[in-house]
Amino acid sequence: MKITNAETLSGAAWFKSSYSNSQGGDCVEGARLCADAVRGLDWFKSSHSNDQGGDCVEGAHLADGTLMAVRDSKVPDGPAFVVRAEVWTAFVAGLPRAV
Repeated sequence: MKITNAETLSGAAWFKSSYSNSQGGDCVEGARLCADAVRGLDWFKSSHSNDQGGDCVEGAHLADGTLMAVRDSKVPDGPAFVVRAEVWTAFVAGLPRAV
């Protein structure tokens, strides 16, 4: 399955996190996708990556711009995760700034 937009993920085999529960904690789901789903994307290094051992995060905007894929640059054929672009932006905005 190639991820081209958010609708593509509707056909994924979703599963509940083992940390989800019926007491209001049904909040995390995941789906395993084959590596082809994110292969060939235009990956870019995080602006916080550097050449002193910090080259570790790469991102890629998916075709329609609503999704963001994130991976470890040291393992480009390894796993990546995909989130809605606005979720990733909010996550990064909430990180503490380096001093």
